[in-house]
Amino acid sequence: MRLHIKLILVAICALTVLSSQAQPVRRWGITVGGNYNDIHFKQPDIFETDRMFGGSIGVTGDMMIPGVGFGLDASVLYTLRQGRLHLGDKLAWGSQGLGNEVVRLHYIDVPINLKFRYSNLGGLESTIMPFAYAGPTFSFLAGHNKVGDALRYTTVNVMLHVGAGVELFNKVQVSGGYMFSVGQNLGTKLLDDHVAKQRTWFIQATYFFK
Repeated sequence: MRLHIKLILVAICALTVLSSQAQPVRRWGITVGGNYNDIHFKQPDIFETDRMFGGSIGVTGDMMIPGVGFGLDASVLYTLRQGRLHLGDKLAWGSQGLGNEVVRLHYIDVPINLKFRYSNLGGLESTIMPFAYAGPTFSFLAGHNKVGDALRYTTVNVMLHVGAGVELFNKVQVSGGYMFSVGQNLGTKLLDDHVAKQRTWFIQATYFFK
């Protein structure tokens, strides 16, 4: 995982140097999205978990290098990711009065993308233009609901994501993708070796003002 992050950072540095030689196109916009999240415990014998829906909203900056097709974007997003834990299935937590508990995790996410847009479409690119992207998301836990005294939380986490979508009329981008945690997001206090990572499918739409 660390090698992937290093390669992405090297690519970002290379694009930064390239942008100093050309006139990049910069835009700002509003992003909204939804996600379908899994709080995945690596131990197979622990309680069951259910995926749940969440959402995000924030701002996005976009910088593309003309004639190259590559560029960068970065966002600052408020994101809600959540899941249901069947804590009551195990005596250790059921004896504390816990049952099927919903865990709500509030994050400030900062995704950074290396993006490629395919614009050689014979003029059609002014209407619709496909793109793909990948990069890290730096995720800062801003808050969470209380689930008894059962869980401990990681306050800063790195996730990796990939996605693809289309840009419409040079104004609106619609995309979807998948992201997963590099490190643990939370764990149980009672049994310290039970830790979980998040695996998330997401969709997003961004409206650019310029």
